[in-house]
Amino acid sequence: MNGAVGLVLARPARLLGVEPFFMEFIAGIEERLAPRDLSVLLHVVAEHEAEIAAYRRWASRGLVDAVVMVNPTDDDPRPAVLAELALPTVVVGDSTLPCVRTDHAGPVAEALGHLLDLGHRRIARVTGPAALQHTAARTAALLAGCAEAGVEPVIVEGDYSEEAGAKLTTALLGLAEPPTAILYDNDVMAVAGLAAAASLGVAVPAELSLVAWDDSTLCRLASPRSRR
Repeated sequence: MNGAVGLVLARPARLLGVEPFFMEFIAGIEERLAPRDLSVLLHVVAEHEAEIAAYRRWASRGLVDAVVMVNPTDDDPRPAVLAELALPTVVVGDSTLPCVRTDHAGPVAEALGHLLDLGHRRIARVTGPAALQHTAARTAALLAGCAEAGVEPVIVEGDYSEEAGAKLTTALLGLAEPPTAILYDNDVMAVAGLAAAASLGVAVPAELSLVAWDDSTLCRLASPRSRR
């Protein structure tokens, strides 16, 4: 054994540096591996083709004992490649390979229910990339809940970046009937949306409710800070 578990993140390195989720995710893996004298071999690439190339290099050189695969998509080619390479793999998401599943519908339903109870009827969502399985699951849950409540949400696609959060929030608040509540797929976009609302003179939470996904330190340090 080489004592290493491989993790390839196919995303711009500039986003990784400000994304609280993956920092906490990697720390959690390290916390579990360290008592077993294992470590994480982290590689950041731009897209899935480079990720697959990294898996092939690791397998040919015997650099890792196993792989953690994240952000599965529909018709994802990566699980088949990893099976072909005989690299033991755990997928974070739904997969035919061993996987760790997360309830995406439940938190969306809970957040939506709270917003509806507050009286919101103009609700928007700023998503991550639409191709990701968890993005689709969250969108489906929001659409189902809104349909049941007789509400038609506005859904726009972001890329988890600060720039997307600010730009999309500004566009949403510029609509003829702007939303009174916005749900964001990550904390970076949510905090950028908070700043955008402030620059437009829209008071949070008096005029606009914002919901972020991860409840990271980033949100708890914002003003107004997040509430659990």
